[in-house]
Amino acid sequence: MHRYLLLMLATLLLSWNAEAKVFRNAYVAFELPDTWNCNLEHTEWVCRSQNDKESKEAIIILTAKEVGPTDTFEAYTSHLNSAQQVAYKGAGTGISRIIYPPKKVQINDHPWIDGLHLASEVPNYYTRYLATIKDRIAILVTFSAHKDHYTKYSQDFFKAVMSLRVIATKNLLAKPEMGPIRPSGETLGGPIGAVIPGDMLGMDGDGDGGGGGMGKTKTMLLGLALLLAAAGVYIFLKSRRG
Repeated sequence: MHRYLLLMLATLLLSWNAEAKVFRNAYVAFELPDTWNCNLEHTEWVCRSQNDKESKEAIIILTAKEVGPTDTFEAYTSHLNSAQQVAYKGAGTGISRIIYPPKKVQINDHPWIDGLHLASEVPNYYTRYLATIKDRIAILVTFSAHKDHYTKYSQDFFKAVMSLRVIATKNLLAKPEMGPIRPSGETLGGPIGAVIPGDMLGMDGDGDGGGGGMGKTKTMLLGLALLLAAAGVYIFLKSRRG
């Protein structure tokens, strides 16, 4: 097991600077898995694998709005620090579970609020929330994956997060063709669940996998620990080069 984890760490570090596919819209840029594409749906960008099966397992959604009274780092932290009552699209209601509480992090010299919930958008899916503000623009990026497949996408999500850059310009609101940017009166994360494709609701799985739920949870936690270690090594090496 230790050899396997070390191999994963070495592979991650060696591939970090490899040529990557980069997605850009009017306000953010980040590395996207090679087999994924992003499409604009109403006011949200929805990124998924081009493989039919994998497209049901994981998804990235981006949205932005003009800053309003409820758009503060403190408000985002408070919201993500509470279990959420959720009305799932066509699948009843439920209450999310906080996997790790929100914290303020720096990603490429920009502050973000970062938190992880289970079943906050779709039943049986983990969703990682990254929310930020720049000038008059509030931005939310969500990374969701079915809990039985989260480790499969953890490295892709990790690389996307670590490469995340805010590129919104100060005059973005004066250029509606660069949008779409939702109005200030809306809630930053409100429409996210509404644009999650209905076929994701068809993913079954209670996480047990024939009695292997605990093993999968441990594997996910080991994978998360590995990726956090890789982030520390990468940041250390980057600082040494500077």
